[in-house]
Amino acid sequence: MKKTKLQWHPAFGAALRITLQDELQYLEMQEEYLLSKKPLQMDILIIKKLKDVPIRKTIGRIFRKHNIIEYKSPGDSLSINDFYKVYGYACIYQSNTNRIKEVDPQELTLTFVCSRYPRNLLHHLKRARGISTEYQGGGIYYLKGDPIPMQLLIVPELTDMENYWLQSMRTDLQAGKEIQKLMREYEKHRKSKDYSAVMDLITRANWEQMEVEKKMCDALKELFAEELKEADNKGRTEGKREMIIAFLKAGAEIKIIKEASGLSEEQIEEIRREIK
Repeated sequence: MKKTKLQWHPAFGAALRITLQDELQYLEMQEEYLLSKKPLQMDILIIKKLKDVPIRKTIGRIFRKHNIIEYKSPGDSLSINDFYKVYGYACIYQSNTNRIKEVDPQELTLTFVCSRYPRNLLHHLKRARGISTEYQGGGIYYLKGDPIPMQLLIVPELTDMENYWLQSMRTDLQAGKEIQKLMREYEKHRKSKDYSAVMDLITRANWEQMEVEKKMCDALKELFAEELKEADNKGRTEGKREMIIAFLKAGAEIKIIKEASGLSEEQIEEIRREIK
């Protein structure tokens, strides 16, 4: 596949909507929010529409009324300059209004999202601003000691359970179980534009691993075809059962076994339980 610069930010916005979809009715999310008539814009602004409705997702627990999010793609690092740029965005956003305190400074939060732990930045914040880092678990760090509540999200550390699609926005997905799971999850939502946008980006970012996975699937199907011919010589049912046991032990995905063998998932699961 021809190498092109990947557009991570639109897919990140889509993945964020997916992650917060259960509570998106309480949030207003604006991407590439323009701070002025000149080309100065934040990555994402999330406005919490109802003050008294708590956001249950862990990445949103810090949210107040106005929530600014800075996203760094996997190849980029979060630098000291990035921090002050985004902090400046918050100040401009608060002040660039028609009325005094139209945006209450106490209702602002900042979220920084990156793929690598920004050690140099956090050391600087500790020394220069007295801001400490407090780990909340699951790839979420609170930056404590500033009037504006801030958090840091490390994408590869985010939990699968709550943040599956955000956590999958990486370039190092592994062929095999990880990509097979990704395909199964996408299959459930393939008609959604947001899921399609995220999946397209992830596929492009992990093209080599995806190709490996495809070749493995094609090879398994070819092997099944050969095994089925041999199964006819033994008696199709017995031979097919032996074939399925062999491929289950080899780690073949049940979906592929189902397509190649003609058995139902329940029948394959029953064989799998027998050999455990």
